[in-house]
Amino acid sequence: MSDRHFDQLATRFAEKIYGGAKGAIRLAVLQADLTESLPGRPLRVLDIGAGLGHMSLWLAERGHEVTLAEPAVPMLEGARQRFADAGQKATFIQAPWQDLPSQLSEPYDLVICHAVLEWLAEPFTILPVLHQLTRNDGWLSLAFYNRDALVYRNLLKGHFKKMRRNTLAGEKQSLTPQQPLDPRELAAQLGGMWRVETQSGVRVFHDYMPVEFQARAELADLLEMELAHRRHPSFAGLGRYLHWMCRPV
Repeated sequence: MSDRHFDQLATRFAEKIYGGAKGAIRLAVLQADLTESLPGRPLRVLDIGAGLGHMSLWLAERGHEVTLAEPAVPMLEGARQRFADAGQKATFIQAPWQDLPSQLSEPYDLVICHAVLEWLAEPFTILPVLHQLTRNDGWLSLAFYNRDALVYRNLLKGHFKKMRRNTLAGEKQSLTPQQPLDPRELAAQLGGMWRVETQSGVRVFHDYMPVEFQARAELADLLEMELAHRRHPSFAGLGRYLHWMCRPV
């Protein structure tokens, strides 16, 4: 198995990941967590696996100096166009994460790694690189596809044969990640490098709603309730993604 890049799926990625309520909730939770955790001064930011640049653009618009690293050319060009349309500047690097330590000489105040680990052949191998690229007094914003939520979703659907086979990874051309992460395993791997300061669930209830209820719900209400319950002890762990704000140790 190799790392998954999105050279051929940029348009589909944009529609599926950022289109509609799912993408809006994802961005709202990530932005709320970052706003809460970060200091009110301009930061040097590195967005690894930046995709189409949604998070980076939001940070650039708030005065931060942003570098986007993305291996897929169509995705990076989409991000470049998004920045141009918004009149914002950034540094764009077309490279996989493995190449970044040799290309970047100074660590960053904030490193963003959102929805990257689950597409890697060996997800935990990126963790020392993230640590190397983050200042000692900096932050890591780590969001990943939650295996617990995938298990729960399959249980609700009655996919018991799939559960017995333990075949939860997505197919080759699917946008279901190939390596959903067990949060306990990830927490153990972070130990010694990172201290997790806050943990939020992303879409802690939306994806479990019956489709007809999703269709009737107002986006403003969904955002309000997702934000209100993103750290609830009973619901946060059901988020389809988990977002951890981490500090180096």
